[in-house]
Amino acid sequence: MIHESPVLSNVEGHVLVLTLNRPHVRNAVNAAMAAAVSRMLDEFEANEDLRVAVITGAQGTFCSGMDLRAFAAGESPRVANDGFMGLTNRRVTKPLVAAVEGAAMGGGFEVALACDLLVCASSARFGLSEVKRGLAATGGGLLRLPRRIAWNLAMEIALTGEPIDGARAGEIGLANRVSEPGQALSAAVELAGMVASNAPLAVAASKEILYAQQDWPRDEAFDRQEPWAQRLKASEDAREGARAFVEKRRPVWRGR
Repeated sequence: MIHESPVLSNVEGHVLVLTLNRPHVRNAVNAAMAAAVSRMLDEFEANEDLRVAVITGAQGTFCSGMDLRAFAAGESPRVANDGFMGLTNRRVTKPLVAAVEGAAMGGGFEVALACDLLVCASSARFGLSEVKRGLAATGGGLLRLPRRIAWNLAMEIALTGEPIDGARAGEIGLANRVSEPGQALSAAVELAGMVASNAPLAVAASKEILYAQQDWPRDEAFDRQEPWAQRLKASEDAREGARAFVEKRRPVWRGR
């Protein structure tokens, strides 16, 4: 019997697209999917030509969370140090974009929240349903959601377990873009391409500072970001950016 890969990959320019590919179980996460995502993210980080990754799901569903049948059979949807689906505990230096159609529930929502940018269809559904099963969203949902949206709205989503749709996700600032149904991936790739067109070192530094500054004392913030600023100013890409501006052409980034 031929088994399809639990995660498919393809490259569009400098953008890697990873497709969760277990549609028969609404792309629920088992051990094989988690291991595949972890491995592919390792390869993504190591490949200098790839600048942004988009994560989506096959056949109209993003991810319904943990595969309960696989879990009952003794499988784990986690990868050591990397967390659920090989992603939620992981520090990825390059930007990640979630492209959500259909359900992103429980662990699936936590996967979307582990991405830096989120694009969804208006008909998508997001929910932290763990409280309805006697559990809590400890795969990152309770940690990341109140940093993405207003505290009271995060409380409502976490404590009621009730889902919201993609249109509502856009209204409350959870989604960067809201597309027509069936168009989330193309909208996410377009957004990823906008990011990928910029200098890789500058994008990586900007991402790092944005996350790190959340814990910096306000009176130390400018001093703490200075090492990144100095490295960027001394980079080949910074010189290329200035030359390209003067010469009225598109810059050719080297990532150096």
